[in-house]
Formats: sequence, structure tokens, C-alpha cells
Amino acid sequence: MKNNAQNSSSEKITVITNARIFDGEKLIDSSHVVIKGETIVAVGGDVPAHATVIDAKNATLMPGLIDAHVHTSIGGLRDALKFGVTTELEMNGDFTERGRAIQLKNVADAADVRSAGTAITAPGGHPDELLPDGDEIPEFVLKELEKLSKEDREAMLAAYAHDHEEIPQVTTVEEAVKHVHTQAENGADYIKIMIEEGTVMGAPGLPVLSDEILKTAVEEAHKLDKIVIAHVLTAHSSQTAIDIGVDGLGHLFIDRPENTAELVKSIAESGAFVTPCLVLNSSILGNPASELANDHRVSSKLSPEWIDILNSSFNTFPQGSMENSYKNVMDLHHAGVDILVGTDVSPVPVPNLGGLAHGASVHHEMQLLVKAGFTPIEALQSATSKPARRFGLNDRGRISEGARADLILVNGDPTTDISDTLSIEAVWFKGAQQLQL
Repeated sequence: MKNNAQNSSSEKITVITNARIFDGEKLIDSSHVVIKGETIVAVGGDVPAHATVIDAKNATLMPGLIDAHVHTSIGGLRDALKFGVTTELEMNGDFTERGRAIQLKNVADAADVRSAGTAITAPGGHPDELLPDGDEIPEFVLKELEKLSKEDREAMLAAYAHDHEEIPQVTTVEEAVKHVHTQAENGADYIKIMIEEGTVMGAPGLPVLSDEILKTAVEEAHKLDKIVIAHVLTAHSSQTAIDIGVDGLGHLFIDRPENTAELVKSIAESGAFVTPCLVLNSSILGNPASELANDHRVSSKLSPEWIDILNSSFNTFPQGSMENSYKNVMDLHHAGVDILVGTDVSPVPVPNLGGLAHGASVHHEMQLLVKAGFTPIEALQSATSKPARRFGLNDRGRISEGARADLILVNGDPTTDISDTLSIEAVWFKGAQQLQL
């Protein structure tokens, strides 16, 4: 990649030329993109005089990637950006609009983030089984805090304190309504509900809220124009989620019962999307992501702690079959269900939540989708235009005039070899070049 600077930095006009361009939907004929400030101002056409010209011969330019299912932190957002993941969608955590204002006030080198705030779950329900006992800040969080600057540490602690002043208790329809309004007031971008009885997570018998309470939460969220995503890991909980009217499933059912065809039809007819998190299913079945961890394109960007996490796994349902997940996701895909790329990675490296890492696992998820039967272009759509459309992020996920200049340039052609997405040459975030290798 050659960078031929011709303009003063104040003009902030950049042209990426001679690139193969995947626009979020397909390969296009144009071979250059013009960026001015934070925005793509032209695709094709004339190259402006006095622009900074970047020769991207033999490389592919794509929209910044979107991880549609994370639990994140400042460090997680920074790691995501290293891998061209310019937006993370948090499904339970502290990065609501209020949380972003506190934690990201002076942070420029991190991916954008949207959040559900605190998910709706039963007292003692999922994800309590994954967390340490007690009200103190977990040791793994404290360890991560030590790595932050004083300013970042104080911001993270402030957000943590706010969101843990009073653990929300939802046991009635009235409390469900209140909880939805509280998250909306904090600036939640969507609402998350948990339907998890624990068998797949190695904790059978977890409490789950009644269908009536969950349905009320969904209806209240819809009154506030918020979409609702349900955590589900089985066919039964997936059907429950569809029956109560959710807009998306935050996982792919890991089993494959005899009535799978009816479930797939039900999901398709509802119009709901599915974020399968195949990387999580693989980890739950006991498969570490060691091949990913050993790839120098990954190991060069992640800390030893995160590499260790990739080399481990959840291993809570080893009796399951990855082939079932592949068949399930392809059945949904063939039925016309929107499939989104997501990972369910944790905010900080936690030993029992293995096989996942910010940024890197998005590329792994696309590889698994292709292994299941997606074309590389279909997998790329699931990490760009599809999540942007389903979450109303109309300024990103596409390379088009007027779109935000969130871009990733990779060596090779990921539309034919999906692994090439990891061969990152450069990343732009809101028009600013973040990474050049």
C-alpha cells in the first residue's frame, strides 16, 4: 500500500484508489473512494486535486465490520478497532448513551458502541452463573483496571458504580415495565431479555421469568420504539422468544430437535433476525480457538491474556454437535432469515469464558459461517450491511456517498477467501486512519 501525501492535513481529503471494493452488499465496478472529514463523499468519479492518495493495488476495501453481540470495555473497544471492527453492539453492560458519555469522553482510539444496558432476567438467573459471588468488583475486572490510565480507570469505575448501585429485580410485570423504562432513560439503544434455564451453560435449573412478564417487557419496549433481542440457546427457548414477539435472537439454538423445520419457519415468518455466535457454540462444545490464536495476524495484535483465552473454551456442553449448529444456521439462511455476525465476547479476559476475543472473533465467526455453507460475500454482508440495517445504523455498514468513513483495507480478496479479512493493511474510523501496517 503506497501513501502519496499531497494535501495539508487541515483539508482532510483522502482518496483510496486501485482497490477492489466490497460495498457491504457486493463487489462494485468503481475502484476508488473519496473521504472528506468523517464522511465518504464519493465512490468513483474524479480524483480531487491536492488529495492524499493511497494506492491500494491488490487490496480489498470494505465497510468497517460490526460485531452484533458483545459485552465490552474500553480495552475491548480498542482491540476491536485493531481488527477493523468499527462498531460493537453490547447486549448487556454499561455502554448505554449515559455510559458512553462517562467512559468514552476522551477516548478516540476505540470502536463505536451501542448497548442494551442491563438485560432483563430473573433474580439469580443468567448470567449470574458465570459471575463470582458477592457484591465486590470481580478480581478479573480489578486486574484489567490496573492496566488503564487513571482517567480511563475512573471513568470505568464511575459507570460500574452507577449500574450496580441497585441490581434491578424483575419479578412482576410492573417491575418489567419499570426496568424497560429505566434502561431507555439511561439511553439504551435496544432491550435485551434472558431466556436461559442453564442446561447448555452447565447450570441446569436457572430461574427464568414467566412468558407473561417477558411478553410485557417486549411490548413496553416496542411502545418506546426499541427493538428487543432475546438470549436463547435451545430450540424451546427460541420458540418462546418468537412467540412473545422479539425482534432478534441473540444466539443460535444448539440442539436440533425433530420440530426444527417448524421452528425455522416460525422465525422466518416473524421477520426476526438471528445472531448465531457460532464461535460461542463451538466454545460451549469444548473447542478452543487455537488455530485463530496461532495465526500471526491475530497473535501480533492481542495481549498474552487474550491469547490464553482463545486457547481455552467454555466446555459446558461437550455432548453437543457443531454439525447441528451448521445445519441450523443454513436452514435459517435458506429460509430468508437475516443472519448477523456476533461473538458474545466478554469485557475482559476471564478464564472460564474461553475461545473468544474482541475483534479477532468476528473474523473467526465469518470463517465458521463459510464453513457452514455461506459464500464469503454472504458472510461479509452479515458483518456489515445486515447488522447496520437491522439495528438502524443507517450511516455505516456500506461504502456509499454520504456514509460514515468507517473502512477496513485488507490484502487479498476476502470475497473469494474469507480468511483474507485478517490480512489488515489499514483501518479508518470516522475518516481518521487508525492503523497502517
